[in-house]
Amino acid sequence: MVSLSTLDYILIASFFSMTLGIGIWVSKKSGKNSSEYFLSGRSMPWWLLGISMVATTFSTDTPNLVTDIVRTHGVSGNWVWWAFLLTGLLTVFVYAKLWRKSNVNTDLEFYELRYGGKPASFLRKFRAVYLGVIFNVITMSAVTLAAIKIGGIMLGLEPWQTVISAGIITVTFSALGGFKGVIYTDFLLFFVAMGGAIGAAYYLVNLPEVGGVATLITNENVVDKLSILPDFSNTDALITLLIIPLAVQWWSSWYPGAEPGGGGYIAQRMLAAKDENHAIGATFFFNIMHYALRPWPWIIVALASLVVFPDLASIQEAFPSITDDKLGHDLAYSAMLTKLPSGLLGLVLASLIAAYMSTISTQLNWGSSYIVFDFYKEQINPNASEKRLVAVGRISTIVLMVFSALLALLLQNALQLFEVLLVFGAGTGLIFILRWFWWRINAWSEITAMFASGIISIILKLTPAGAFLFAKETGVFSSYLEYPLVVLITTLIWLAATFITQPESKAVLQDFYRKIQPGGPGWAHVLTEAEAEGVTLVTNKQPWSVPAGIMAMLLGCVLIYSSMFATGYWIYGKTNQALIMTVLAIISGGLLIRVWKKIKANIL
Repeated sequence: MVSLSTLDYILIASFFSMTLGIGIWVSKKSGKNSSEYFLSGRSMPWWLLGISMVATTFSTDTPNLVTDIVRTHGVSGNWVWWAFLLTGLLTVFVYAKLWRKSNVNTDLEFYELRYGGKPASFLRKFRAVYLGVIFNVITMSAVTLAAIKIGGIMLGLEPWQTVISAGIITVTFSALGGFKGVIYTDFLLFFVAMGGAIGAAYYLVNLPEVGGVATLITNENVVDKLSILPDFSNTDALITLLIIPLAVQWWSSWYPGAEPGGGGYIAQRMLAAKDENHAIGATFFFNIMHYALRPWPWIIVALASLVVFPDLASIQEAFPSITDDKLGHDLAYSAMLTKLPSGLLGLVLASLIAAYMSTISTQLNWGSSYIVFDFYKEQINPNASEKRLVAVGRISTIVLMVFSALLALLLQNALQLFEVLLVFGAGTGLIFILRWFWWRINAWSEITAMFASGIISIILKLTPAGAFLFAKETGVFSSYLEYPLVVLITTLIWLAATFITQPESKAVLQDFYRKIQPGGPGWAHVLTEAEAEGVTLVTNKQPWSVPAGIMAMLLGCVLIYSSMFATGYWIYGKTNQALIMTVLAIISGGLLIRVWKKIKANIL
């Protein structure tokens, strides 16, 4: 526990006042109608949306998660989420414009644009509850769990005290300000959170017991954790940490914020953009910041924590009030922050509060948009007035906050939840990629995949079957085969369901193509049939943009990954490697600009 100075309290109070002020300031306009409340009238510029995406994914649980990964698996362990860059850039260069063209209010409304009949209606309503309530509450509970640990370590707060104090102010400005309030506060939260993370990393790495970066990277507790790539001589680590994430995970798994083909709160921001170009610009900016630059302050603190708190016993000794059920390597980040001086401590605490509020406010607004548009309006009150829809949105915001707070009190660590969510969505991602470009996918494809992956995951995670098959030393199969097996089984099941069931009706398929203009060989059957009937579907005579989009995606991956490597090597003092990666980033960036000009003259 640390003692806050007057300066610390002033910084934190000022931050709270500004965020609440923004919520109150925009509340009147946000409450005008549901479009304003959930999409800010579709008028947002790329830079504001991009910053909001970055701010949202700061989250209080992310530095804890990164710290847990680094302390457990080393820096290379982060490939478990770095691999999602491929998903992100595929969204940028292929799907962002398609989402904006759809002009739907939520990504779930897409279901009744792409599919038809009762299966589409069921899918939309079920996923509104499944994602908007169940998955959303689980995600928010992980963020709140991180806040509980930070409050316990740094301020000596009981879990319920943290939940109440953090939750009340967040739910207040979220319910009042709606999406516009979230976006505007995210702009403030981004700079506070980024400044706090960098300031903390700089100070903590220069603690006397750490001795600066040069001493840190030679410390015996740290040396074997530094590599950005896993040890190629360790087959299990190589497959688990690099090959599976890059070869399978990025396209096959649905995970909040990294949905293949876009979705969730990322889709919400694309839908709120002024136009397609702003949607593309926002998502590209987000991916650069999210992967290339932002992780390193957290990684530095995580590495430094191995010097100050080399094991769990040392954390327990320093903070005896932490209960066994909350003790984990993710606590090391909060433990390190207790070393900060007055002023910087207040800034960092404000940044952590900012990260919490940004993520939770986004999840609340996004989740309540599902409840309002995809469940309440569809199922309960189709003729609801705009005023009623906004009221339901505000009430559901409060209810979601309460449920997530209660669940957070039962959880233990963020990595545990990350792994469960990852497996739970395994095998569904390919549908989200292909449904735009292959006419044969229908609502039953998605329904089957959703239930198959969920049931398989429950069996493997909650019954002895998982340990019997994939236990690290005693299982029938190697533990790293668990995820690919779930993907394979789920994929085979939904493919079988696709061909067993009837395709969507001709009218649904033709209406979808006419509006979205997806192009590609996957729609040849529909186009040929329409042409034979004298129906014109193609209004865009330009060449199919997906191949060029994929090329841009690959170049973007090289640009961002090389920038990420370069940043790390500069920090490590490895000048030669840093220069090579920097040059590679510059070259790939130049090539990306050339390729992109062929797709669009100017994205901004």
